[in-house]
Amino acid sequence: MALAALVPGALLGWVVYEAVGGGAGGGSDRTAAVATPAGTASPSASVGDDGKQPSAAPASASLKGKVVVIDPGHNQDNFQHTTEINRKVDIGTNKKECDTTGTSTNAGYTEARFTLDVAHRLRTLLQKQGATVKLTRDGDHPAWGPCVDQRARIGNEAHADAAISIHADGSAAGNRGFHVILPGSVHAGAADTRKIVGPSHDLGTRLAGTFLRDTGEPPSNYLGGGTGLVTRTDLGGLNLSTVPKVFIECGNMRDSKDAALLTSGAWRQKAAQGISEGIVSFLRRS
Repeated sequence: MALAALVPGALLGWVVYEAVGGGAGGGSDRTAAVATPAGTASPSASVGDDGKQPSAAPASASLKGKVVVIDPGHNQDNFQHTTEINRKVDIGTNKKECDTTGTSTNAGYTEARFTLDVAHRLRTLLQKQGATVKLTRDGDHPAWGPCVDQRARIGNEAHADAAISIHADGSAAGNRGFHVILPGSVHAGAADTRKIVGPSHDLGTRLAGTFLRDTGEPPSNYLGGGTGLVTRTDLGGLNLSTVPKVFIECGNMRDSKDAALLTSGAWRQKAAQGISEGIVSFLRRS
């Protein structure tokens, strides 16, 4: 993906400091951004590749009335529908392909499989907190896509309180780490992100902190200046959103160290936990 803008590197210190608990007791909004939400399962809980956790006391339904839309990137069958996914759609600033095939590890584990697995785990965690959760695709329908404009529309029509698009990158070996993509300010054509830039930044910053803490995955060493945060204005899924939304690239599938994590069911559960806690923190903000 082409880089539109980098978030100032000064944020790295806060993200790392708060994620490891350095801000405990400070009482600020920044400390709250990475505080473990009450009733959330411990990231160290034993899990299997099916994403199931041992039975535990029910979490409080503190997110009742909140709607979260999860967008698992790409689709396993996109490669069989090249004509459909290569069709250009309007993203406000210009036109881009409906969707892409996504990437994969060198061993053939696809990004589409990864994103759907994490999405299912994340849905379970958020539903335990009482949230209503909708997915843009759920593994059986449609056979390809949806297109990026449709993915944004699903979140908009659900009046989501938060939306997250889950991905994994396909950069060069040696490039590793996660990054959260924030929407830049866009006002062109059908796109107008001006009202969601602020809350999306809040969501993304919280998410970066909890993801780092729960997974141990470092911020990207090749994008974002070490902050784990990147701002872009060329993604239809963000440009066309009217609700707070971010993307997360959970790691680089082409790097052997990251690939070992991304293909682990236990690590994918930690990834879902980290994403969940960031969303919960955002939705519980005062």
